[in-house]
Amino acid sequence: MQYKDCYKWGVEQLETAGVPEAGLGARLLLEYVCGTTRNDLLVHGEREVAEDMVQKYQEKIGLRATRIPLQHITGEQEFMGLSFLVNEHVLIPRQDTEILVEQVLKVLKPGMRILDMCTGSGCILISLLALSKECMGTGVDLSAKALAVAEKNSVRLLGVTGNGDSTGGILKTGGEKVSWLQSDLFENVAGDYDVIVSNPPYIRRDVIRGLMPEVRDHEPMMALDGTEDGLFFYRKIVSQVADFLKPGGYLFFEIGHDQGREVEILLKDNKFTEVKVIQDYAGQDRVVCGRREE
Repeated sequence: MQYKDCYKWGVEQLETAGVPEAGLGARLLLEYVCGTTRNDLLVHGEREVAEDMVQKYQEKIGLRATRIPLQHITGEQEFMGLSFLVNEHVLIPRQDTEILVEQVLKVLKPGMRILDMCTGSGCILISLLALSKECMGTGVDLSAKALAVAEKNSVRLLGVTGNGDSTGGILKTGGEKVSWLQSDLFENVAGDYDVIVSNPPYIRRDVIRGLMPEVRDHEPMMALDGTEDGLFFYRKIVSQVADFLKPGGYLFFEIGHDQGREVEILLKDNKFTEVKVIQDYAGQDRVVCGRREE
């Protein structure tokens, strides 16, 4: 089968299954299977594809047609110019979250200590450490399976050797530059930090059933469910953060598009100054940040 015919077949299968962005998905999966680039479809469309690759491509298209996320099929997602490993145990990094990282980078100075609460794949913390100078960080998550993904990403992207140490029921791995800690929010956290950043679960529980199947059925529910009003974890983190954030330190949250005002008030009521709500590229509220009083 020719390369262009493989692509055409893939698009038809995904469109029939009602998969959004069928053309993009079919192309990316074809490139993934064949080790090709976008130019191949334009320049080498008549090239014959080996039978084993055709079969593999058909298998991958079959998986995508069942609404398994593309990133779970390829095992990777690009974020801040870095390629992160992902699976069903972590949220797939999204472009919207790059706004959060960009805002944190504006205040980072060499030697600062960063805490990433609800770290998931580690994409926020690893990006911050990769793009700053001489900073150190700890990623915290309740899920040991998510932390295993984060550690693999830190080894891959930061060159950190994981030690896999697990003692007292508390999983803590990593090295001097980055470590990963299993904890129910701040329960097992020690020390203080210059910056605390979090993309916590913030989707209202009654909204989850209406999400796309890729999200609702395949991403970890514990990383999505913000309980009844979506604000549970913001309240919990803000109520405990003073014990771990240095005076003058910064707190950054990713938020849902309709949560800016409520999280802004929450920070101001807890004696944060310089509180700001920042929009994403679509003009939607995406980040709330503030500074702890000195």
